[in-house]
Amino acid sequence: MTNHVTTLLFDLDGTLIDTNELIIASYLHTLEKYYPGQYVREDVLPFMGPTLHESLGSIDPDRVEEMVFAYRAFNIAQHDAMVREFPGVYETIETLKKKDYKLGVVTTKRLDMALKGLRLMKLADFFDVIVAYDHVKKVKPDPEPILQALEQLGSTPSEAIMVGDNFHDILGGKNAGTLTAGVAWSIKGRDYIAKYEPDYILEQMPDLLTILGG
Repeated sequence: MTNHVTTLLFDLDGTLIDTNELIIASYLHTLEKYYPGQYVREDVLPFMGPTLHESLGSIDPDRVEEMVFAYRAFNIAQHDAMVREFPGVYETIETLKKKDYKLGVVTTKRLDMALKGLRLMKLADFFDVIVAYDHVKKVKPDPEPILQALEQLGSTPSEAIMVGDNFHDILGGKNAGTLTAGVAWSIKGRDYIAKYEPDYILEQMPDLLTILGG
């Protein structure tokens, strides 16, 4: 089934690096500043995945820029202290690179912050391409960023798998024509990602090596 796969595209947050607590804390910090006492942890989980402008804009479109600024200031300040690694990610990505798979990151984050996380986890050198928020007109689930990454890698959708923890990743992959793999460690839960019917569900990142045959 997957012997024709040459290319693997990964979402960043919640898939390759564990930024979950950092993102939640950044949202809660920002919302507490503007709406004291109104938001708790469960309220911000739906904001995981969309862009900052989408999530904060849904609360107050008129103040979205200042809220995004407040979010980013907190997020950058706390980044290195709060980002964690997911078990097995580094080893799996290193193995894929050694096996000459083409590897890309497709994220709704800005490039500077994406690189900050990848470098912190020593993953940056493994990826040939990063398509970030800065590079596209439309973000996932629109196919644009995925197709852009494939084009830069010289790959076609039929030889690629899009791996992610959110519906944007799975639907984006489907819209672009790739295979899709959802990660069971999504903060929204395995059942959440299963609803979007990815071709594969990874219980842990090394499962990818099994799927690829080795």
